[in-house]
Amino acid sequence: MDRKTFLKSTAVAATLGGARAGPLQAADEWTPVNAPGARAPDVAPRDPRALIMDAMGELRPIYEAPLVREMLASGIDSITVTLCDPKAVGAEALELAIDGLMEYDRYLSEHPDLFVKATSVADVDAARRSGRMAVFYLYQNATQFDDDLDRVAMFRRLGLTSCQVTYNERNLAGVGCRAEGDSGGLTDFGREMIDRMNAAGMLVDLSHANMPTMADAIEHSRMSVVVSHTACDAVHPHERNTTDANLRALADHGGVVGVCQLRPFLTLKKSDNLHAYFDHIDHAVQVAGIEHVCIGSDRDHRVITMTPEYEAELRREEGAQVQSSELPYFIDELNGPRRMEVVWNGLEDRGYPPGDIEKIMGLNLYRLYAEVIG
Repeated sequence: MDRKTFLKSTAVAATLGGARAGPLQAADEWTPVNAPGARAPDVAPRDPRALIMDAMGELRPIYEAPLVREMLASGIDSITVTLCDPKAVGAEALELAIDGLMEYDRYLSEHPDLFVKATSVADVDAARRSGRMAVFYLYQNATQFDDDLDRVAMFRRLGLTSCQVTYNERNLAGVGCRAEGDSGGLTDFGREMIDRMNAAGMLVDLSHANMPTMADAIEHSRMSVVVSHTACDAVHPHERNTTDANLRALADHGGVVGVCQLRPFLTLKKSDNLHAYFDHIDHAVQVAGIEHVCIGSDRDHRVITMTPEYEAELRREEGAQVQSSELPYFIDELNGPRRMEVVWNGLEDRGYPPGDIEKIMGLNLYRLYAEVIG
């Protein structure tokens, strides 16, 4: 099916999924779900009913079933994935957005035993009951809308549940974090776009925005927003990280921040550095509060080895953004499909009680999705 036929048929047929679910309860109120794949015997025990969600992680269509089953075995119930390269503009941005959505629709439909396409939290509940993974769709830029905001509702009908306002540079809606010399914020167009997203039940994501755009969008949106993958600028200054002022504003408006696992955003140390990840989580909790922090890994689930072939793959995908001096992007202990076990255990080691761990690992994000997406 080509893009034109796809749009014509699915814009009419697509629906927003199941009815709004009630608030997710703590693990002791869940019926156990046995996800495919056995857990590693040396992993510290945790309640297998606990919800685990990734606010923005990688699920590539090249992932084969054994790798996905390892992800499920680590406890992941839900993941939000980026559908296409966010750097395109104009007609190319629209084409890539449609192609990416079609590609993921095909991938998920080819593996009905592993995935549920998620357009509401009811789909998370359904995935958990059947031992599958709920997959939410994200665009990391707003350029596929161009100047036609009717596309917001169209893409929501096709299954898009969240969208970033900007990606690194300035667009019609606002200014990205790497727009050199541009300290502008949310534009009038951006305000109207957020209004349309609020009305459609599409979550506003402020990752990759500069701090003025982020602050403006938090204030303008009538619905809570997410910064799905970032880290804390007060812990490690970086253009992609979020200031304490915006973390507080996000929390004050009911939003959630996802702490990423991309090593250059967390620390300059290239080894013996797992502690840095938990330092950022600790700081986010101290500033925003335990109800407003989640996991947004922003990482590949393959076990990565830094070979010339892998670096070439990165450069094909990211172009000039890849700097050899910043590699590797991963933290060794978080390199692979079962990293959520490491995160859970690390939070235990930091002294978080089970209820607070469950909030960070999934309940906070579920609450946000239930309020905004439905």
